[in-house]
Amino acid sequence: MVEAFIMIKIGVGEYQNLVLTIKEKLEKMPEVVEACPVFGRYDMVARVKVKTLAELTRLVGDKIRSIDGVTNTETFVVHEG
Repeated sequence: MVEAFIMIKIGVGEYQNLVLTIKEKLEKMPEVVEACPVFGRYDMVARVKVKTLAELTRLVGDKIRSIDGVTNTETFVVHEG
């Protein structure tokens, strides 16, 4: 099992509505454990769990980055230490 935190940058526009819309879309994805709007360099943090790194790549590249309003992502993979 691969767990990761995905930092998400959201574009300008109707910012508050866009954040809520993106949060709702993320929470509908079965791989997303939680999605939280945050203050700082990024606008949203999503905690995800997938089976493989390949599945993580598809989730970020094909699903999350394709959401309207998402302009940038950065992924942090959790390691067992």
